[in-house]
Amino acid sequence: MTTSNTGTGAVDPAVREELARLRDSIDNIDAAVVHMLAERFKCTQQVGHLKARHQLPPADPAREAKQIARLRALAESAKLDPAFAEKFLNFIIAEVIHHHERIAEHNGNSSGSGSGPAPASD
Repeated sequence: MTTSNTGTGAVDPAVREELARLRDSIDNIDAAVVHMLAERFKCTQQVGHLKARHQLPPADPAREAKQIARLRALAESAKLDPAFAEKFLNFIIAEVIHHHERIAEHNGNSSGSGSGPAPASD
């Protein structure tokens, strides 16, 4: 499709329609991503409570490294920039760890860390 833009801001109605259709799809995908993240964080909250009850550290660097490698491979197979996928996962992991630290503090584990292996910071 081409635009019939002559400098006056006029855009071919077919282009506007296609743009609206694509934006509707983007909006639907964004909604799905938000709902999936909400479900993920519900699970990670449960992990945080389990860790706090057993005085386990909020972070598990070995698990995190494994998850990053896994996500990078998934990104590559999906034709998504692996560096972007890693940044996105690191952002999520940081937020999860923050939640786990708050849960630990609320449960009286003021340091938020313990000794021994931790289940994951998923």
